[in-house]
Amino acid sequence: MNYLLEPWPWYASGFLIAIVLFLFFYFGKNFGVSTNLETLCTISGANKFSDYFKKDWKERDWALVFLIGLIIGGFIASNYLSNQVPIDLNPKTITELNELGFANAGNTLVPDELFDLKNVFTLKGILILLIAGICIGFGTRYAGGCTSGHAITGLSSLQLPSLIAVIGFFIGGLVMVWLIFPLLFS
Repeated sequence: MNYLLEPWPWYASGFLIAIVLFLFFYFGKNFGVSTNLETLCTISGANKFSDYFKKDWKERDWALVFLIGLIIGGFIASNYLSNQVPIDLNPKTITELNELGFANAGNTLVPDELFDLKNVFTLKGILILLIAGICIGFGTRYAGGCTSGHAITGLSSLQLPSLIAVIGFFIGGLVMVWLIFPLLFS
């Protein structure tokens, strides 16, 4: 059990991701999560309002099973397979996060200042989630896929649009962390 609770080496995780990708390629499927939102919207009746959603959702039922597996796996990992050892962050990073108002920087993967329900249901929390959701939804559709789809499947199959999308994701992450994030939490 200790082996499961400790952080896994990068090569073990990489090997497991490669196996999953091989299985997706073998069965003629594309890895990615963002198209599940389209499928859920189609199931919910969005096809009555937009031709974009007029698709046979049963062709993507396998992806919904994959999504449910991700959710269940994440729940099991966070509740039963997580060790409570503080994160090994650079002391300078901890100091900078403390200055931004993150009291438990380095002690948890999910800071209460972002993920605690009392903070989510504030005006600031709702606006952050709403604006972030719109940006992520628009960006995912504009880029033709999500970060996992482009970075894992697209790059592994040597697709130039995926390389361009991943570069854009990286630049967007840098802008968020260095410019927008300090404005939101200082």
